[in-house]
Amino acid sequence: MAKKVVRVMVVGGKATPGPPIGPALGGLGLNMGQVVKEINDKTKEYAGMKVPVEIEVDLETRQFEVRVGTPPTSMLILRELGLEKGSSDAGGKKVGDLSMEQVVKIAKIKLNDANTKDLKKVVKQVLGTALSMGVTVEGKDPREVQKEIDQGLWDQVIAG
Repeated sequence: MAKKVVRVMVVGGKATPGPPIGPALGGLGLNMGQVVKEINDKTKEYAGMKVPVEIEVDLETRQFEVRVGTPPTSMLILRELGLEKGSSDAGGKKVGDLSMEQVVKIAKIKLNDANTKDLKKVVKQVLGTALSMGVTVEGKDPREVQKEIDQGLWDQVIAG
């Protein structure tokens, strides 16, 4: 049974039959309305964020399955802070401050996509992204918070 997998990036809840979905699925004989509706239903919680989507199509039966990835860590940080974009000068200009609870929340969203099941490691990855975006955590440089994690100071918050 022949299958085709199409990968696209869509804005959560705002997919349309136009590009990038339409051209990618055009010749496969699918009901585009159904595909777009399912993508929008599955991505609405990520409204306004770009989300990776995989559409697996069975070429014989025209059945399809939509799988949604998680948005990039940077997008999740921006959503938590209510910002449009990160700092253009991450070293000098700070654009926002996350609480440790927000960092852990983002890490839990990303955990399924991570190469590890160790939440502490994913928290540190989120901190690295925050650093590159000009975002502080608990009012501190994210590198300082990473050291505190290594010392066990945030174990309670991370364990939830």
